[in-house]
Amino acid sequence: MAEPFYVTTAISYPNGRPHIGHAYEAIAADAIARFQRQAGRDVLFQTGTDEHGLKMVQAARERGMETRALADEMSALFKAMDDRLDISYDRFIRTVEPAHHTASVAIWEAMAATGDLYPDRYEGWYSVRDEAFYDEKELIDGEGGEKLSPQGTPVDWTAEETWFFRLSKYRQPLLDHYAAHPGFIRPDARRNEVLRFVEGGLSDLSVSRTSFDWGVKVPGSPGHVMYVWVDALTNYLTGAGYPADRAAMARHWPADLHLIGKDIVRFHAVYWPAFLMSAGLALPKTVFGHGFLLHRGEKMSKSIGNVVDPIALADAFGVDALRYFLLREVSFGQDGSYSAEAIVTRVNAELANAFGNLAQRTLSFIAKNCDGVVPTDGTPEPADAALLASIAATGDEFRALFADLALSQAVEAWLRGVFAGNAYIDVQAPWALRKTDPARMNAVLATLVRAIRDLAILILPVIPGAAGKVLDQLGAGARDHAALGLGDLPARISPPSPIFPRLDAPVADAVS
Repeated sequence: MAEPFYVTTAISYPNGRPHIGHAYEAIAADAIARFQRQAGRDVLFQTGTDEHGLKMVQAARERGMETRALADEMSALFKAMDDRLDISYDRFIRTVEPAHHTASVAIWEAMAATGDLYPDRYEGWYSVRDEAFYDEKELIDGEGGEKLSPQGTPVDWTAEETWFFRLSKYRQPLLDHYAAHPGFIRPDARRNEVLRFVEGGLSDLSVSRTSFDWGVKVPGSPGHVMYVWVDALTNYLTGAGYPADRAAMARHWPADLHLIGKDIVRFHAVYWPAFLMSAGLALPKTVFGHGFLLHRGEKMSKSIGNVVDPIALADAFGVDALRYFLLREVSFGQDGSYSAEAIVTRVNAELANAFGNLAQRTLSFIAKNCDGVVPTDGTPEPADAALLASIAATGDEFRALFADLALSQAVEAWLRGVFAGNAYIDVQAPWALRKTDPARMNAVLATLVRAIRDLAILILPVIPGAAGKVLDQLGAGARDHAALGLGDLPARISPPSPIFPRLDAPVADAVS
């Protein structure tokens, strides 16, 4: 049986429409899931929406509608975004699902049974936008002298009767886990931030609210709903079958990778493992906090007017072009910037002019000069084996980097294979060999078909639509890692058509 691999995104908070940051995380997680499927893993890929909490209540009130109606409307937009961006999720979870409420109650009761929940009164600072509690020492002063969260969001003084979780009890167990599992929090910058926070001491955490009723009800405590982050984090367990499906839990839990934004690392790397320890459940293997996506170097803001709909970007540039740019341009784990001009420049240079040109030149030549039949006989030379060895090395490097979540570096390694293919075809010049040495031409074309097939298989997780079309034209069957380097060739190719059209500057102007 194939080895399991469970990858999740952070479930998106749907009090507003999806933006490019949501798209970036979904695309990255999808590429990782597709890569692991190619490697032969039994992948469970979960994404979805986190629909409870005060922000949803307030957003619905502002629009004059019921909270559940807003949740239904906005969750559908996030699912539509995923579908438009070719996100191959296995489960799109919504926290309003009955199964999720069951899982949330189960982990609550497990934490209560350990003695880690107790009633008390909370008085302190709360950010509705972050859905987070902050200590006085964490606050910063705004331009007008007002108190703000470390994220720069407004905070309000809150006082209400709530249930508390004994987070303070888990300071040392968490530090011990970080020490024993250095890869638990990645990249290192995120790990260091969490270490400093936990080393500084942990206060017990308020984990219920009584000021509104939109959420999972606390068992045996009328008037209380669970703090939205208890409910939200539990989605990862719900997707793995908790609490009833023991076989699914045994297979998929602990999760291999929680992929999240760097602004919610504390919830995933401090609160979540503490909840799991309390409930007697295994901790996820890795929490990876990726960076922010900036628009022309600036953080996106409605007030600035630089928020762009990811669907508009996909419509303007194409889904695969957008996916490629985001995973190629941004060093994964760090902040990155995008602009329409940057997308046009990157996609034209590397997809249209490099890989697209290599595939189009080769396949068009075979269609025109060989009647679409892929040559199987020819006169090999050392240059052929050298190219295929270069492509094989590219594949090894790409897979090692991708498995280590160095996504942009992996694509850069792939490009070196593409450039090697273009250098080879320029030197070998099959168009000249057609008249002077047809047998040599046949060997060159066969070598190119093998190289292009492997390059397309490698990049398939990043640009599944376009790379899939290249493989369709090649008549390639198997598209997993086991198919790399195979010596067999398809009998004939399909009539080729351009797959990577050049993007124009006017397109960039339309979405700037």
